[in-house]
Amino acid sequence: MFHERLKKLRESENISREHLANSLDITYSALSKYETGKREPGLELLQKIANYFDVTTDYLLGVTDNPRPVDYKLAGISDDDYNNLSAYQKEVIDFFLSREDLFFKNQPENLLDALEQFEVFYEVLKRQQENKK
Repeated sequence: MFHERLKKLRESENISREHLANSLDITYSALSKYETGKREPGLELLQKIANYFDVTTDYLLGVTDNPRPVDYKLAGISDDDYNNLSAYQKEVIDFFLSREDLFFKNQPENLLDALEQFEVFYEVLKRQQENKK
């Protein structure tokens, strides 16, 4: 997973391997091995790559599909409200809060009140993404 995400990030930013290797202070050969999955980075380099692309290490490792962490507190959702949600409900909330194109970002009470409807919409979007693969 890491090698796929690294290559995808580099290509999506139109960055050459040579430029990225220089920016990370590693050799071109090492970067090539990371991108082909022949080598895994250490923790320090993993964090450096995450910082370079402004993504989380969890995203790079495939733990999450959200490249940037979602801060539900900034959206006005309290710790208690968030902690009382099921893991699935948190996944739904995180998905919608991570979308920059949605209009209710600063209206968490609307998001929490309409959670059931958003769960249905979320499932439709997930199926659409799976069908594209």
